[in-house]
Amino acid sequence: MAEQIIFYILAIVIAVFSIMAVTSKRIIRSATYLLFVLLATAGLYLLLGYNYLFAVQIAVYAGGVMVLFIFAILLTNKPGENVKTELPVRRIVAGITAISGLAFCAHIIYYNVSKVYAVAVQSELTPQQIGHTMMGTDKYQYLLPFETISILLLACIVGAIMIARKR
Repeated sequence: MAEQIIFYILAIVIAVFSIMAVTSKRIIRSATYLLFVLLATAGLYLLLGYNYLFAVQIAVYAGGVMVLFIFAILLTNKPGENVKTELPVRRIVAGITAISGLAFCAHIIYYNVSKVYAVAVQSELTPQQIGHTMMGTDKYQYLLPFETISILLLACIVGAIMIARKR
């Protein structure tokens, strides 16, 4: 019962601060709200008993990535300025895009999670099996998405440097 209450509190914190991070007009506050989301996610990992993921979430994401975000914000933007409000047409397009992305993710989850869950329930996974799954190239393995995200992050860093160089 206590675990459910903690879960619901963490879920509410994640939902509220996610919305606040996206809707805040001050960029430093948005980064701070994102930090709270990452810390609450670490709380979920701890609640599930994933101590290693909890430690990685705190050290890598809440620590390292947030420092990188704040550093990039300070290099590319004046942190005291308000962010310019977008046109209503752009908000509508963004909303439609978000809803279609959510529908696409729901479709993928609905048709694939039951298969992955059936495989995972058969036996307890060892760290070696998790590593092979994360870095494998077969079906239901995640090397390609991992590398794609790393290239996306590299492009973001290069873009931030290019914007900072213009000033």
